[in-house]
Parts: sequence; structure tokens; C-alpha cells
Amino acid sequence: MDPLLRWRAEFPILETCTYLVSHSLGAMPSRTETYLSQFAREWGTRGVRAWHEGWWEIGRVTGDLLAPTIGAAPGTISMHQNATVAQSIVASCLTYDSPRRRIVVQDLDFPSNHYLFHGFERYGAEVVTVPSDDSVRGRIDRVVDAIDERTALVNLSLVLFRSAHLQDVKPAIEKAHRVGARVVLDLYQAAGAVPVDLTALGADFAVGGSVKWLCGGPGVGYLYVRPDLGHTLRPAIVGWAGHEAPFQFAPGAIVYADGLERFQSGTPNVPSLYSARAGYEIVAEIGVPAIREKSLRLTRRLMDAARRHGWRVNTPDDDHERGASVVLDVPDGAAVTQALIAREVIVDYRPGAGIRIAPHFYNTEAEIDHAVETMADIMSRSENPGGHGGGVQ
Repeated sequence: MDPLLRWRAEFPILETCTYLVSHSLGAMPSRTETYLSQFAREWGTRGVRAWHEGWWEIGRVTGDLLAPTIGAAPGTISMHQNATVAQSIVASCLTYDSPRRRIVVQDLDFPSNHYLFHGFERYGAEVVTVPSDDSVRGRIDRVVDAIDERTALVNLSLVLFRSAHLQDVKPAIEKAHRVGARVVLDLYQAAGAVPVDLTALGADFAVGGSVKWLCGGPGVGYLYVRPDLGHTLRPAIVGWAGHEAPFQFAPGAIVYADGLERFQSGTPNVPSLYSARAGYEIVAEIGVPAIREKSLRLTRRLMDAARRHGWRVNTPDDDHERGASVVLDVPDGAAVTQALIAREVIVDYRPGAGIRIAPHFYNTEAEIDHAVETMADIMSRSENPGGHGGGVQ
């Protein structure tokens, strides 16, 4: 009676395995092949003419397709190679040669954010890392305390990648704006699985990628810029596509395009933009509220089963604090993960966290039960030296 299961037929990999790794790489929709074939056909038959027959505008078109899913207005999302490129553009919009030079991050943010922002220390930035008490929950209250008149930028992960902790970021956004700082939200582990309303949150920027819950594949990141800022910011990381007249190829300092085009770099990644469309369309057709309702139901089933087996759950229990994946911490977690994959139960493992399991709208309750039963069998065999086959080696 699950209405979302009608979408299973759209995802070929579900016929071959128990696919519970959408927090890492969402399953590919079959229509992705159709869109990539369209790209190849246009390249093959139209050649360079394709740039002026849709390719040049595909970034804006794709961004507008994504916009409703994350509560953004049309014309506020530019597309990039990945989220780190988008973050670098954000960081380059600011200067770090005055007392307002601090970038506030959390210790549980995805490490790529840390690497990038520490790189801006060579330009005068000062990175302030807010500690957590454990690997499960971030401390937004400490983030709020760390924000002051010296803060230039605050990076906030809406959902933490290690634990799926869904953070209440609103207090940090409000504090940042009171003291004149900007905020960038990392939506990578949220968009497509958790309702997001960027307009209501009032975030200045948001970044993410298509590879996970959006089922859009690799090679496509996105950058949201609050509409009232899009005409005033001057990113230092910019390329010819960000010029107001790119095909004039004028030398010298850039004359910025108006609006979101000013955040572009070089030639767009056209084939990946084609592939992203399929997942964006499907998520939009289903609607994130329906995806979220099912996600909470499946993750609850998984956590309850894990606790019956005595496994530690490194994910918040409260529905209001949990994203779309569950992290299980068991002995020899890395080896258990490999044994699960060998039995066609596709999950992954992160050091310091555990086995990450992520049901999406196309998964079933039976698949959750099968994953738990398979994991229990693997662990029982590893604890029983006389057991045979399939155990942890």
C-alpha cells in the first residue's frame, strides 16, 4: 500500500541488490540514460551549434528545476562541478583584511569544508572550529556563542554526515545576521530527503551536490545566493562565464554579469547537468514531505531492530533531530560492511562513526529487515569460530 513504491521500476539497480547507500550515491533513474543520450545526440548532430540551442542556458534551467525542492526562488541557483567549488566561490566573495576575518565551522562538518576554509588563512582568514561533545550531535549553542563582530562567515551543515544529526540552524543564522556576518548552509545530506526552505531560513548562501538523495549523479554541485545579494557580491573565484558579455572575450578585470551568472566560472559541465535532471524531476514529482514521512518510518524500523540486537545507534533518536540515514556502531564495523556488500547489501562505513545505512523513497520495509537479518548473521558467524561462510574474516 506504499504509493512511493511505484517509483522502484525507475531505478534498475534495485533489481540487483539491496541498495541502502543513498546518503553516498543515490540510485540512478532509468531516464538518466535517456537524457545522456540526448546530450550525445545533440553533440553528435549539432556540434558547436548546441551551445546556442540550449547548452549555454542549461545551468540556469537545472538550477530552477532544483529550486522548489530546497525552498529557493527561481534565478537564485547556479550550477558548478561540486560543492567545494561552490564553497570556494562563497569564501571568495568576502575579504579577510580587517578585524572581521573569522570563519566559524563545526568539528563535525564534512572535512572538505575545513580544508577549503583553512586555505583562506593565507589571505588573512581565521578559522574558528566549534567542538562537539561526541560524534553524534553538533552544538549549535556553541556556534551561536562563537559568532561575534569579528565573524565574516558561518558554515552550517543542516545534516551532519557522520551521524545524520538534523541541526536547528535558525538561532545561528539569526545571531550571524545581528552582528553582520554571512551564513552558508551545507545541504548535501539534506536536500531531497529533508524539507528545506532557504527563503524562510534567510540563509545568505547554500551549497550541495546531486550525488546523494537527489539521485542526480556526480559532477554537479549547486550554489544558492540570497536574491538581494546576487547583484552586489564580487566573487574573486570567477571565470569567463561570469562576465556580462562572455562571448566578447574582453581582457582585463571582469565586468560581472548581473544576478546569478556572476558566480559562474568556466565552461559548464553539460553532460552532468543533463544527468542531474532526472533525479531532480523525480524528487520534485514525489515531493520532499512524502519522502520525509517514509524516511522517518524506515529509519525508525531500522533503529528499533538494531536496538533489539544490542547494536549501538550513533544517530539521534528524535525524529526532529534525525536526517535520513542511520549509523550503527558495531565491533569490526569496517569488516562487517565489506561482508554485507559481498552479500549484495550495499552500505558503507565511516571511521569514528560506524556503518551508515540509508533507505530512500524507493526502498521497502522488507529490505530493511533483510539488511538487519544479514548483518546479524554475519556478526554471529564472526563470533562463532566454528561457523561457516559469509563471516567477517
